[in-house]
Amino acid sequence: MASIQQQKFIELLKEIFQFNQADLDFGIYRIMNQKREEINNFLNNELVPQVQSAFEKYKDADVEEVKQQIKDLEKQLADMGVAKESSEKYLTLNKKLHQSVDISALENEVFSDLTNFFRRYYHEGDFLSLRRYKKDVYAIPYEGEEVKLHWANADQYYVKTSEYFRDYSFKLPSDKIVHFKLVEALTEQNNNKEQDDKERRFILFEEEPINETDGELYIYFEYKAPDRKQNQNRFNTETIEQIFTTEEYKEWIDELQTLSPTKKNKKRTLFEKYLSDYTARNTFDYFIHKDLGGFLRRELDFFIKNEIMHLDDLDTDNEKRIEQYLSKVKVIKNIGHKIIAFVEQIENFQKNLWLKKKFVVASEYCITLDKVPEKFYSEIISNHNQKKEWEDLFDIESIPNYSGTLTIEFLKENAYLVLDTVHFTEDFKNRLLAEFENLDDTLDGLLIHSENFQALNLIREKYKKEVNHIYIDPPYNAKSSEILYKNNYKHSSWASFMKDRIEVSKYLLEDTASVTVAIDENENINLGYILKSSFNKDKYINTCVTVIHNPGGIQGRNFSYTHEYAYFIHPNDDTYIGTIQRDDVGSTPLRDWGGEESKREAAANCFYPIYVRNGEITGFGDICDDNFHPQAAVEMIENEEMVIYPIDNEGVERKWRFARDTVENIRSELKCELVNGQWTIRRYKTNYRFKTVWTDKKYNANTQGSTMLGKILGGKYFDFPKSLYTVQDSLLAIIPQRNKPLVLDYFAGSGTTGHAIIDMQRNNIGNRKYILVEMGDHFDNVLLKRMKKVIYSDKWEKGKPLDRNGVSHSFKYICLESYEDTLNNIKLDRSSQQQKAIEEAMSPAAREEYLLSYMLDIESEGSSSLLNIDAFNNPFDYKMLIQDGTETKKTRIDLVETFNYMIGLYVKKIDTFKGMKVITGTLRTDEECLVIWRNTSDVSNDKLEKFFEKQGYNTKDTKFDYIYINGDNHLEGFKSNEDQWKVVLIEEEFKRLMFDVYDV
Repeated sequence: MASIQQQKFIELLKEIFQFNQADLDFGIYRIMNQKREEINNFLNNELVPQVQSAFEKYKDADVEEVKQQIKDLEKQLADMGVAKESSEKYLTLNKKLHQSVDISALENEVFSDLTNFFRRYYHEGDFLSLRRYKKDVYAIPYEGEEVKLHWANADQYYVKTSEYFRDYSFKLPSDKIVHFKLVEALTEQNNNKEQDDKERRFILFEEEPINETDGELYIYFEYKAPDRKQNQNRFNTETIEQIFTTEEYKEWIDELQTLSPTKKNKKRTLFEKYLSDYTARNTFDYFIHKDLGGFLRRELDFFIKNEIMHLDDLDTDNEKRIEQYLSKVKVIKNIGHKIIAFVEQIENFQKNLWLKKKFVVASEYCITLDKVPEKFYSEIISNHNQKKEWEDLFDIESIPNYSGTLTIEFLKENAYLVLDTVHFTEDFKNRLLAEFENLDDTLDGLLIHSENFQALNLIREKYKKEVNHIYIDPPYNAKSSEILYKNNYKHSSWASFMKDRIEVSKYLLEDTASVTVAIDENENINLGYILKSSFNKDKYINTCVTVIHNPGGIQGRNFSYTHEYAYFIHPNDDTYIGTIQRDDVGSTPLRDWGGEESKREAAANCFYPIYVRNGEITGFGDICDDNFHPQAAVEMIENEEMVIYPIDNEGVERKWRFARDTVENIRSELKCELVNGQWTIRRYKTNYRFKTVWTDKKYNANTQGSTMLGKILGGKYFDFPKSLYTVQDSLLAIIPQRNKPLVLDYFAGSGTTGHAIIDMQRNNIGNRKYILVEMGDHFDNVLLKRMKKVIYSDKWEKGKPLDRNGVSHSFKYICLESYEDTLNNIKLDRSSQQQKAIEEAMSPAAREEYLLSYMLDIESEGSSSLLNIDAFNNPFDYKMLIQDGTETKKTRIDLVETFNYMIGLYVKKIDTFKGMKVITGTLRTDEECLVIWRNTSDVSNDKLEKFFEKQGYNTKDTKFDYIYINGDNHLEGFKSNEDQWKVVLIEEEFKRLMFDVYDV
């Protein structure tokens, strides 16, 4: 029978291996459940016996007999009134017992020590990197740095997941599986303000609430605003009643009614338990350790040396006792390392899924009509969905010559209507894109619907060292908008969340790039430390600007907060912050005046002549020699030209305010004027340096943020948008280091950054391009909608345009596979050969190593989210289960677009042929590239070779440096002067690049 310590140890391991969640059937729980029986067998029948067998050689067969002899002798001596210490026999027996081993006590010590160790670091699904020197005292890793920045979750990835469960599965006691699934709410329209203003609820789907498919039960819900005001608990009660009174599926319902009581609710059923979990909109945020195995092995060694091994225990002449003691330490280390190997395998498996580059699920384009060739207009006017969107977004029904039917003439007259390819067929989109000779260069922006870490990871190769300016407005962690992090490490989680994303984004920055980060008082100090640790203080300047964004103030306990902050980080080797133009023109004399500091000798390089003819400045002379002293402030020279020196009315030689080598920079601001009969040089300044406190009313986030957005969208759809002009001035503050600078905002929110850039383009104050990243439903409801609207018009009221002052523009928007999608598409598959090897060919040690270290990686190969190579025969029909709105659907993946980002391809041309898609472009190395995707059933190798001949492609010429093709082929060709294949198999490169991951 297992001891109490052994039971505690096993229970802890079951918790660590997620067996306490065996009734859940999604994500990592489903993966672990597939192996639950096998792992349970290992724990109980292999791992625990290893502890017992380790001490077997110390077990004395007569130890119990010796104990009994001592007990009997003690009784005899007591009856005789003899002290046992004086009995030579007693001392001999006692010494013999002392030299024997209490095996059960040793085993219990091992189980107890291992339990204490793993319990120390494991908490509610996560391992926390906290080194404990002694009880309640923790230490941080320190290697002699001047300043050490560390926090509880610093060694972990913070995984931000969806707001609520879309699909949720669990097992009944009979092992039958029940699924809760969301379907799209038919009554919900994204542009329906009435729906968006109401709180939504999980409501049983009316049309078909329940059915059985393939031996599994499905219960369907809508997530929508209800017709009546009622909380979620009340809807749950109605759902339970309706399901339990369903006449069909009696066996299922009987099992759903199995009791699962709590202290407060003795009659709670299994169905009620899971329904409550599902409808609670539980966030499933958690951490993934970056090096769990290394951390735990180091800590186990520390634990053994500091809390298990004691020198006093070795202070004995009993060699057997010392050997036993060291054996105990060895067992703890051996068993501990095996458990660590297994939890490391699980953690690294999740880490690899988190870091692997995610698939592009969908890719669409928004293009103003002036960029669309007229030959497509006849198809556009017959597209009902596009017409409906234009009516909803742009109120085209109010245009005088619009009769309710689109015409080609109407399209010509409204060049800034935004066409969205999502409303058209794949064939239409392919033909339209083929019209652009340099597609990526034509696009003004890119929107990415994704968790930002995943988005930055995917675009890393394409935009490496291409971004000129990062502007981000991350979550502030304020009480009013607090993100509920797991484990109550609110600030630590936020720090991990920010640090990793900043580190990934740094790879995209060009050498002269700048970064702007907005924040408020809640995380200001933590952000400052993170930025200083991320951007080397010897190479970057970090300035914190205060912005008065809420003049009315937000009432705190002691102060009313009117401000927030913006950190500006830029290289310190030159000038990177520009000037801002103001309406109030200031005029000041160029000549310095005042005390001793204004005299010539204070700055010799500021004493030089300025030449003037007919009141216009014609040039600047050289710095005057120290021995040269002009006779007057103004001297006339030939050709009616005069020269002016900085000499005051008293004849004192002063200096100009600008040195000779910098005065040319302000020449356009200088004027020569006659004042009170004397000529003087004055500076008329319209451009000023940005100050570190921004107070203008245009920075008010209420009027220029919330109110403005409400006018554009026709209601409140987003909390706390930034003032448009705060963002615009933040962008203008950064001096562009190249033509068409690229701005990245990976906390795009409502799209203020994109709006600011479009308005700047409209007003001819810059031609920036942008990348915007955002996750969640408001990508479609707010960000995408806002971008389309502000392209079409710059003035709005109640969601309707007040003018049609549009701008010629185009952008692409893509949606990426989420981390939850990755998990939900994992399938563990052990082939018959593998199973045979495990059962017969492998030694026990090899089987154990396979289980602890390799099982998940090997058996998950071939899962669609890890690249199913076999499906590449028809790459245009590669499918995965993907969350789409509130549903999870079998969805076609865009492998072509995904691969373009993986290889870092700047796309020039996309052509589509029967069974084939052909892309030409340039890699980041400036090498020319040809990518051919084909359905190998339609395009055989013979057809491929004929296509090459027809197109004039030659694998041996220098037109293309690389040619990528899917499917085995007979094409040959080396790169010129290199022993390297020019023709590359897409499948191999795709697999390599997908898992070419970077830790940050």
